[in-house]
Parts: sequence; structure tokens; C-alpha cells
Amino acid sequence: MGIVLGLCSIAYAWAVITAPIDSMQGIIQKILYVHPPLAYGAYLGFAITGVAGIIFLGRGREDMDRLAIASAEVGVIFCTLMLITGPIWARGTWGVWWSWDARLTVTLLLWFVYLAYLLLRSFSGPSPRTARFAAIYGVLGLVLIPLNYYVIELFGSRSMHPENLQGGSLGDGMGLPFLLGNITLALAFFYLVFLRWEVEAQRTVAGEGSSAR
Repeated sequence: MGIVLGLCSIAYAWAVITAPIDSMQGIIQKILYVHPPLAYGAYLGFAITGVAGIIFLGRGREDMDRLAIASAEVGVIFCTLMLITGPIWARGTWGVWWSWDARLTVTLLLWFVYLAYLLLRSFSGPSPRTARFAAIYGVLGLVLIPLNYYVIELFGSRSMHPENLQGGSLGDGMGLPFLLGNITLALAFFYLVFLRWEVEAQRTVAGEGSSAR
């Protein structure tokens, strides 16, 4: 998978470099090929955390608890990068680094919620009680994902963000780099989650071995 990801990254970078420059925003518009795919990765990471938490609560599968941790960590990374690229784009289009726009505010809240999830897992230590509480917390956090996506529609003209991307909303020559961006970052997301999931499984095995001694 690493080789496939590397090849996709090369094609993605080339597509972004050769993509046409927007006549209104200029070269800063090319963040479009990074920022939304990062958002989708953050949504996916937090969604998997919630779904894995539901399975853990229902069936007690510890591998799902480990998946929830791995997915939350990668989701926070994607969300952090989204919060970094967003202000850069905002500066180039709105003239300000930050505005308490509806989506920006909910995104920041989403980031804090899942950062708190990771802090909970880090400081509480591995225990069934912590795992159950974290699973419930992760499930409740699912509410913020659709809210973050549809908040533009809820606030209408009061939101500085443009409307959510739809079919045909991209200009000529922009579809391919945007598609490759989504594919490449999705592959990167799943690759990182898989690696982190393996690390968590090995950590559990090592902990069980230490307890047995």
C-alpha cells in the first residue's frame, strides 16, 4: 500500500502543479486540492471512532476499542492540518486569518472534542471503564460531524464559507487534481490508521505479557 500511496502522491502533486490558476483567487486557490480532502479525512476519522465505539459497547470487542483510538488520532491530525490550511486560504480570499464563521467555529469545537478524547485515553490509562466512557464520548461526538458539514446551509448567507462542493461546481481543469487529492489523502488516512491500529495491538500484547510475569 505504501508504494501505491507514493505513486498517487506523485500524480497528485503533478496534477496540482499543472492545474490552472484561478482568475479571481490566484494561486492561493490551489489549497482547494488539499483543504476539503483533509476535512473529509477528519470526518471519516471521527466517524470511525464513533462507529467502533458503538461496536465495542455492544459486543465488547477490544480490537474495536483499539481501532477507535487509532482513528481518533489520525482524525485529529487531519483536522489540525485542516485548521492550518483553512486560515491560509482565508487570508488569501477574505483578507483575514480567522473569522468566527459558523463552519470555522464548529470545526474548532470538533477539534477540541476529539483532542479531549485523546487526552482522556492518555491520562486515564488502559482500563475497561475508561474504554467504555471513551466509547460513549466518541459516539456523542458523532453529532458534530453532520453539523459541521451542513452548518453552511443552516446559516445561509451569514456564513463566509462558500456552499458545499457539488457536481459541476469546479472549473475546467480542477476536477482531476481535486479527485486525486481525495484519493491520495484517503489512502494516506487508511494507511496511517492501519499502522496505528497495529501499534496499539502490539502494545496490548506487550502489556498482557508484562502482567503475566
